[in-house]
Amino acid sequence: MVRVNENHLKLPGNYLFAEIGKRVNAFKAEHPEANIIRLGIGDVTRPLPQACIEAMHKAVDDMADVKTFKGYPEYEGYDFLINKIIECDYKARGVNIGTDEVFVSDGAKSDTANIQELFGQDCTIAVTDPVYPVYVDSNVMAGRTGEYGSDGKWSRITYLPCTAENKFVPELPKERVDLIYLCFPNNPTGMTLSKDELKKWVEYAKKNNSIILYDAAYEAYISEENVPHSIFEIEGAREVAIEFKSFSKTAGFTGTRCAYTIIPKDLKAYSASGEAINLNRLWYRRQATKFNGVSYIVQRGAEAVYSEEGRKQVRALVDYYMANAKIIREGLKSVGIEVYGGVNAPYIWLRTPNGLDSWSFFDKLLNEANIVGTPGVGFGPSGQGYFRLTAFGSKENTEEAVNRFKTRLKI
Repeated sequence: MVRVNENHLKLPGNYLFAEIGKRVNAFKAEHPEANIIRLGIGDVTRPLPQACIEAMHKAVDDMADVKTFKGYPEYEGYDFLINKIIECDYKARGVNIGTDEVFVSDGAKSDTANIQELFGQDCTIAVTDPVYPVYVDSNVMAGRTGEYGSDGKWSRITYLPCTAENKFVPELPKERVDLIYLCFPNNPTGMTLSKDELKKWVEYAKKNNSIILYDAAYEAYISEENVPHSIFEIEGAREVAIEFKSFSKTAGFTGTRCAYTIIPKDLKAYSASGEAINLNRLWYRRQATKFNGVSYIVQRGAEAVYSEEGRKQVRALVDYYMANAKIIREGLKSVGIEVYGGVNAPYIWLRTPNGLDSWSFFDKLLNEANIVGTPGVGFGPSGQGYFRLTAFGSKENTEEAVNRFKTRLKI
């Protein structure tokens, strides 16, 4: 008899966005005439920057010539992309990162899910709440989270509530934890940490011999001063942090898949006997075993993000989505809805009106205004009574959605 990994059976219901898709499909079957506007999943809608398209076309031609053909890529990524990442994303901000500390991958989602494989099953974890579901679900699959309670919490996870009452800034854990997942600018709330606030987390990790798993996938959307674009801007972070970044939302690579993870060689974890283990080399070994790298064509496209034209085109993409965010923020405020985010991130986090729970508001919004959003409780128990909208739609759909909030939604 072949047995399954029963940790997978502990996962409650569908993955959040699969459940949304299921409900939307059922609604469409009953209302085929409905013109549905999707402001739920954080997928981009604008074309890739032209500089990236041109670079990828040239890379395709390279693959047609025996002199420039490429087979398996390097496990960590090609030097031409790694050097650009270091020069533009780190040295430009006064941060020193080595070429052997950058690992190019097919997405921050993959890396934030897979990174837990490096750590013992008995490691304790803390997550901000609400939080990107992949952090929790991947640890459930690994058997690290205990049992799921009626309160929507796992017994072995330390939850760090982020609500309007604490301005969506998590407090340090009251007890020691091994692994801390932080995502800033935050998905789903769209909020950020200042450098002084992030410094407290680095100090906590150093004092408690903890490791911070820092998801900075949305750093390109930061517009305010004193908001760090990398945790490595904070002194001492190299000893306690792993950072994840992505080209998906920055340059529209959700369909082409490219990201990178920084694991400093200063970062250590420990064996049962107390031996210090270099996590950088451990991750390299994991990637070499389970991952064959990102294609040459895609990496050439990512390299073009850092060209002069690429930078301008990426900035235009970010500005387009953030203009949508402003339209949503101001439109919802005008009808008396309490909104957050949308300043340093392409997400608007709103409090559901009239005390509705998150899924009830999802159904109400879908039925009355034919708009799809994301129920806040899907990101964790502290998301109950909140709702996420994305600015990644077209300007036309964004304006129409706001108009429907004003004219169709019975608040």
